[in-house]
Amino acid sequence: MRQFFLLASLLFSLQLFSQVPGGKSSSEIFQDIKKLNVLGSVLYVAAHPDDENTQLITWLGNEKLYRAAYLSMTRGDGGQNLIGNEQGVELGLIRTEELLAARSTDGGEQFFTRAFDFGYSKGPGETFQFWNKEKILSDVVWVIRKFRPDVIVTRFPTTGEGGHGHHTASAILAGEAFDAAGDSTRFPEQLKYGVGVWKPRRLLWNTFNFGGQNTTSSDQFKLDVGGYNSYLGKSYGEIAAESRSQHKSQGFGVSASRGTRYEYFRLIKGDAPHEGLLDGVNTTWERIGGQRVGALVSRLVSEYSFNSPGQSVPLLIEIYNEIRKLPSGVWRDKKLTEVKQLIAECSGLFAGAYTTVQYLVPGKEVKIRLIINNRLGTAARLKDIVFRDQKNTLDEALTRDINVEKSISYILPDSASFSQPYWLRLPMTTGAFTVNDQSMIGKPENDPVSVGLTIDFGGTSITYTIPVKYRYNDPVKGEVNQPVYVVPAVEIRSEPEVVLSVNQKPVSVNTQVTRNDSGAVISEVKVAPVRGVTARLKNGVGTFFSDKKNGTNQLEFKAVSGNRIFDHYKVAISYPHISDIVYFPEAQSKLVSLDMQIAGKNAGYIAGAGDKIPEALVQMGYKVTILDAVDVATKNLSEFDVIVTGVRAYNIHTWLNEAERKLMDYVKEGGVLFVQYNTNNNIGPIKAKIGPYPFTISRTRVTDESAQVNFVDKTDMLLNYPNKISETDFEGWIQERSTYQAMDFSENYKSLFLMNDKGEPASDGSLIYCNYGKGRFVYSGLVFFRELPAGVPGAYRLFANLIAKPKS
Repeated sequence: MRQFFLLASLLFSLQLFSQVPGGKSSSEIFQDIKKLNVLGSVLYVAAHPDDENTQLITWLGNEKLYRAAYLSMTRGDGGQNLIGNEQGVELGLIRTEELLAARSTDGGEQFFTRAFDFGYSKGPGETFQFWNKEKILSDVVWVIRKFRPDVIVTRFPTTGEGGHGHHTASAILAGEAFDAAGDSTRFPEQLKYGVGVWKPRRLLWNTFNFGGQNTTSSDQFKLDVGGYNSYLGKSYGEIAAESRSQHKSQGFGVSASRGTRYEYFRLIKGDAPHEGLLDGVNTTWERIGGQRVGALVSRLVSEYSFNSPGQSVPLLIEIYNEIRKLPSGVWRDKKLTEVKQLIAECSGLFAGAYTTVQYLVPGKEVKIRLIINNRLGTAARLKDIVFRDQKNTLDEALTRDINVEKSISYILPDSASFSQPYWLRLPMTTGAFTVNDQSMIGKPENDPVSVGLTIDFGGTSITYTIPVKYRYNDPVKGEVNQPVYVVPAVEIRSEPEVVLSVNQKPVSVNTQVTRNDSGAVISEVKVAPVRGVTARLKNGVGTFFSDKKNGTNQLEFKAVSGNRIFDHYKVAISYPHISDIVYFPEAQSKLVSLDMQIAGKNAGYIAGAGDKIPEALVQMGYKVTILDAVDVATKNLSEFDVIVTGVRAYNIHTWLNEAERKLMDYVKEGGVLFVQYNTNNNIGPIKAKIGPYPFTISRTRVTDESAQVNFVDKTDMLLNYPNKISETDFEGWIQERSTYQAMDFSENYKSLFLMNDKGEPASDGSLIYCNYGKGRFVYSGLVFFRELPAGVPGAYRLFANLIAKPKS
């Protein structure tokens, strides 16, 4: 058996991979055939995953048969998570996959810039301070030059009606890129990477009526994007709802709609449309000199047999060869990919490449099982199997409905890089990822590890790229296929991620070394020297002492094997609605030194949408018990000094309504109930009563993490027991100060802080509390769910006071 070496090839976009499909219905194939004769494209532009208009994208791609794509400025890293405790880049990875699941549903394509979602912003000025406007503008220009849209549509205007500063910034960037993409003096370095200048026909703003704002008007250009597609068997509103509902981490599941639906547009640049978005654009094959191709496709449409799609293969092959004669360009390449897919679909051709392991190790043998089935018996021969630049020539006939199986093994090179998402490979700047490879910019994710198959159809050879999948059988789900990943030969991880050194006491950090290559010999595990930190590492356990009273240090761990150093570990994220996610953080722990006292030992925690507060409580010295509905109903809650509710707990648990009386009795008898923020809107309505006295949850937030904090009453017990809180405890906070603050609260509540963003009046609802009986109730809009996992010393000290057991 021959051995081959495989590394994933780098192509521009995942959508351009030519894959042999598992099978489409005859009517779905016909829909794809009709699309062959349409050469028009629309690029939709906004700021985040879930900002896109899925109904418009669905209608453009499936009714008008245009090439439709969504360019999201960010991956949504700074959002909130309703399905787990992932934040930051981990949430961005989840939301990237949710967008890809949405595009897989509605038929669109997906692009990103390098911009990092740093959290809510109240204006484009603040946004550009973080993003580096010129850098992100160059990314938008690159995507336009690569995708070459005829029309660009923005979700938001430049004038601020979109609210979020990222929204407005995305519109500003789209407007500037509309002009810059066609100017050879702007970002000329891009032109050496195979793109040319490009000027779209027009730029439109897709006006909206949501969030309490109606920006539509009767004098605007409008389109009915409703309707039913008999080939797909669904209304566009049904497809769009399914697409929209992939954004599960944001709670954006929606019900299907049917019937007429109008979308409105305001012209920003270019000439105005009158009949359709692409008025004045030649969307036929004439635009690239392919009149003969157009005639052949029209014939293909008219002669198509729904009962025998395989009859279309000879004509598709003729079309394929005609397209190959055309000059190289975006439309030639795109249509070649579409025809290759259609040949496979009409042939009923199936091809899969599978492994029995999900993780591939450099230097080790990987076995792939290749299965090919020519289900309709189209005349076809398997010519070769290709890994990188090496070819295994076969020339084997593919008999009707007979599985052809090939077992392939190869040695993955020692130099193979692990499968880090490309935008996480280099250290990022404050507001943007660092990607130096121009060809990767814009791509939604890494290209998969893949196998190349060349199949001959009556003298025409076509190569298909087949992603390698980890396939296994689940007793409940049945067959499951997931991506495969290259992992380091050795992984090293340190735990916990945040470790508290309270009152200058030494602390321990555990290291765990995993040898994915069983032959790797670990000669040393070491930690990088840190000024002011005394370290002792023995048998995988590090003891650390910091001379700081309040502050943070980063501890960096490495494993040495021969002349190689390893400093990453694997994190796998799995949710049922998206593909498995794997990425590789560095082996680091944050050592937080702080002068802090606590008043309490036992904490109950009611999980909400997901946060890492329980881990923080453990680090502070509390014993933590996770409480569910049964526990709250049956336990003697007096055993807990404090009960903390997770973020949005009152948005997702209706049972808290029944528990309200018992929780209030718990407070009355001397307990502390600390409620983290909840929302009060259509996405997250309050499902249970909160607190002993009335208050309202607002949308007020302070997004400047360095905004000045003024104390309402410095003598307040919560600012003095068990720790003396001062303005310095608000130094070093990340992303924001507060969100969903309290307002219109009863006079029984006290406010601790006044704060505001620049140019806004001070608000007093970031944290309110009241004494109730012998105990205390606290509602916090302060973002402890961000600050504590980030290791902010002052946040820990303040949190310790707020959850402290009241003095007798």
